[in-house]
Amino acid sequence: MRTTIAVDRLEGCLLGCALGDALGLPTEGLKPKVIARRFGGPPRFRLVGRTGFVSDDTEQSALVAQSLLEGDTPEAVARSLRRHLRWWFARLPFGVGWATLRSCVRMWLGLKQPGVSSGGNGAAMRSAIIGLVVQDPAQRRATSQALARLTHTHPLAVEAAGYVAELSHLLGTRDAPVRQVVEQAAGGLSEPKLLHAVRSALDAGDSVDAGAALGTTGFAAHSVAACTWALVHATSPLDAIERVIAIGGDTDTHGAIVGSWAGARWGSAALPAPLLAELHDGPFGPTHLRALAAALVEGGRPPRWSATVALLRNLALYPVILAHGFSRLWPFW
Repeated sequence: MRTTIAVDRLEGCLLGCALGDALGLPTEGLKPKVIARRFGGPPRFRLVGRTGFVSDDTEQSALVAQSLLEGDTPEAVARSLRRHLRWWFARLPFGVGWATLRSCVRMWLGLKQPGVSSGGNGAAMRSAIIGLVVQDPAQRRATSQALARLTHTHPLAVEAAGYVAELSHLLGTRDAPVRQVVEQAAGGLSEPKLLHAVRSALDAGDSVDAGAALGTTGFAAHSVAACTWALVHATSPLDAIERVIAIGGDTDTHGAIVGSWAGARWGSAALPAPLLAELHDGPFGPTHLRALAAALVEGGRPPRWSATVALLRNLALYPVILAHGFSRLWPFW
């Protein structure tokens, strides 16, 4: 599947996702005051030195992009993503949500419908790229639904994924104020909780407390609210990512969603080049993501990458992730 969207918007979406994911990963699950105290100062990567590493948010978004290259219909794209998710799960990725984990196990068991009834944000986090690639509104909606239901079948999670895709599409194709674009995307919502979440985000002030009050968990309605709030008040992609990280909670996923939206809005040239240069450039790194964006425009084959390297990287990072988790048991954290 090819797209007519400019390559810098596609690059921006994928690279913005990676940037927000990697910046938000070390602060996941923390409260705003802890983040401000321990992670203040200029934004930088803090997981392993100054190198940024992405998690499942970016990896699944890249797999969606690859699946869009391999299928021309929602059903074909879903079949491709299902196949990729099965082998992706076998490479022991870290940070996988409970619903996605159970769904991947069900895929390996050969169940026809592997998705589980979860209202989490796991489907929404990987859906922004759909909005830039699939131009027909009906097909875009059908594609986002088909891919969401591979892991999340709850109507709220499915519609949240559709909202992420639709807003991404509008941000990448409409030169209008962000608030106006958000209102247009929200016009297609039918789930009351999601519609309330977006309206609350539009009405909230720009302080950290106002953003945190919207909810910062992995519940899809909270994610939609927090990410919309950060985008509406942002002046740049990095500002949007910093805002959503500052309010705490599911910071890597929220950073990935906001980064995707901001990249679709402002393009890859607006992303901070020094930070992009510090992202680990292996599988699902900047070179891989730029090649995916180029293929989506040119209609080429997906870029090749090493599954072995991805597995070894994951195994190497597990002790680091565990150390970050256990460090939070320290009473002075």
